[in-house]
Amino acid sequence: MQNAQDLAQRLNRDDLRLSKSHKRIVECIISHYDKVAFMTASKLGKYVGVSESTVVRLAGVLGYKGYPQLQKAIQEMIRHRLTASQRFEMTSDMDHTQVLTRVLKADMANIRSTMDELDLDAFERAIDMVLQARRIYVLGLRASAPLAMFLAHYLNFTSTRVTAVTSGVSDIFEQMFRIGPGDLLIGISFPRYTRRTVEAMHFARGRNASLIAITDGPLSPLHACADLCLSARSDMASFVDSMAAPMSLINALIVAVGQRRRSEVGSFFQEMEEVWNQYDVYLKKGET
Repeated sequence: MQNAQDLAQRLNRDDLRLSKSHKRIVECIISHYDKVAFMTASKLGKYVGVSESTVVRLAGVLGYKGYPQLQKAIQEMIRHRLTASQRFEMTSDMDHTQVLTRVLKADMANIRSTMDELDLDAFERAIDMVLQARRIYVLGLRASAPLAMFLAHYLNFTSTRVTAVTSGVSDIFEQMFRIGPGDLLIGISFPRYTRRTVEAMHFARGRNASLIAITDGPLSPLHACADLCLSARSDMASFVDSMAAPMSLINALIVAVGQRRRSEVGSFFQEMEEVWNQYDVYLKKGET
């Protein structure tokens, strides 16, 4: 979300001196950013009534290396409101022979940005909140459901009271009904944010539970209602959400909690290995 915030700051700088043509483009961006996000420099110029070169020069005036960087910042402004068809449109010109390389590079860039931007103090506080919680509820819906299931699965190795809250037979409020003081809700959501996740966060807040949000930054609706927010980049690849960085962040949280409970977790795994061996849960060496 940093690009979106940065663009808003650049467009509203008091010392910004623009020509009449550039002012027309900026006004168009502010008023019609949902349309501008999908326009080439040439199309935007025609839409506003200026030349393509004028549009490109504006990107430089705003401090971007070129129009593609400005367009990416505009797209990020509306990312959480994009429909699936609009997401697909944004990458419809991708050469299929470049898909593997572009997606993997994008995932690596997301992880790198998450490392650079993550609040380490917040990460340490999140570990403390997990360790101190009476009960832990991990909430994730739709595309975030696998993340919630993964986090809850491994936290169960470190705590006896962990509940994964996802769409299923019972409503999420029924699954969270006993949440209260001393409990922790970890809410996970990325664009497009689900309304039910935000409602569940407010429900837990009303029950005086503690809240951690795992989301994509301060513009996320989860950020405002959480006690603490862990941010991970999730720039999308077409209509698919990129969950590489959120998953890495969740991995780090699980490992950190396990390290702080090393003795208990070690004893747990020793006992579980006996159970897994007794019931042949895993393939043994030499089996096919």
